[in-house]
Amino acid sequence: MPLPILALAIASFCIGTTEFVIMGLLPEVAADLGVSIPSAGLLVTGYALGVVIGAPIVAAATARLPRKPVLVGLATLFVIGNLFCALAPNYWLLMAARVFTAFGHGAFFGIGSVVAASLVPRNKRASAIALMFAGLTLSNILGVPSGTALGEAFGWRATFLAVVGIGLVSVAAIAWLVPSDVAEPSGGGLLAELRVLGKLQVWLAMLIASLASASLFAVFTYIKPYLTDVSGLSTATVTWVLLLFGAGMTIGNLIGGRLAERRLMPTVIGTLLAMALVFVVFAKFGAIAMAAIAIVFLWGMLIFIVVPPLQIRVVEAAAEGPNLAATLIQSAFNVGNAGGAWIGGLAISWGVSYAQLPLVGAALALLAVAAAVLLQSVDRRTVLQTRPAE
Repeated sequence: MPLPILALAIASFCIGTTEFVIMGLLPEVAADLGVSIPSAGLLVTGYALGVVIGAPIVAAATARLPRKPVLVGLATLFVIGNLFCALAPNYWLLMAARVFTAFGHGAFFGIGSVVAASLVPRNKRASAIALMFAGLTLSNILGVPSGTALGEAFGWRATFLAVVGIGLVSVAAIAWLVPSDVAEPSGGGLLAELRVLGKLQVWLAMLIASLASASLFAVFTYIKPYLTDVSGLSTATVTWVLLLFGAGMTIGNLIGGRLAERRLMPTVIGTLLAMALVFVVFAKFGAIAMAAIAIVFLWGMLIFIVVPPLQIRVVEAAAEGPNLAATLIQSAFNVGNAGGAWIGGLAISWGVSYAQLPLVGAALALLAVAAAVLLQSVDRRTVLQTRPAE
């Protein structure tokens, strides 16, 4: 892994741990701050909303600034935000600190993707983006369980202080290893960034990201009751299954980077079709414990195969001003996270059982396939229109 991309991966590990570790600490946070566990759960929602709202604001505000100082600044924001989380004396200040921290999330991954792609030859850009995102997937395997264990042993504030330490390492790594002249912003500044949002391909890529993410979270939000009630697994076993899901995400992320370099949109379409099939198989065989475990691993792998191709597709479609578009796709993923959880909950309230919930995920994955096929068709028409006459 090139050292500048390693620096970005360290920061993405820090960001991923920040985002997800709170889920394992909800009882401790709720007890310490005197709120209910559902109220503590809103700290997850607050972070997601911070990503959605903050991404375009930060990207627009930094459109004309050099990329390296922006990345250092965003990594520093995460250090300060996690420090505020560790010191927050009450629930509302902790919520404010979570939202503040999330403001840099989308911009970091968006700008980081552009920077990572600029550090390697064109035919290696998808793999470079995948390597940066490897920090995010590894956070689910190493950062979240380690942070949860640390919080259970020494209090939830200790976990956030540990993330502060990792964040300081990432700030130093970016400042030291990322070249100063990397991926300088286009001369058009914010206007150039906004102009590319007029491209249908950019919006279709974002739609695919939202639908793919929604298909995941419509089921994954309720994966614990699914695995315990339908598959018959113990709570302790579920923890290990979720680690296996994280391992699948890491493998899928690296596979996605490789496949995108060969056939980008066919990789997206084929993977989304495979996801829809896996959901159908999950609904049919999820009651068999070993089958459910294998499906969860495969599911985790497939969902992250599509991340590098979609990220690089947006960067390519918005070549004249890629930073805002590459940032907004992170908002699109988070819109899908929230929307999928809501759709899954709505389906359950309408009488869909946990056993049949994967069929909701399958329907959303097929909608993502339709959007991907449309994007491929638009790409082909664009190529034909721009091809010189013979």
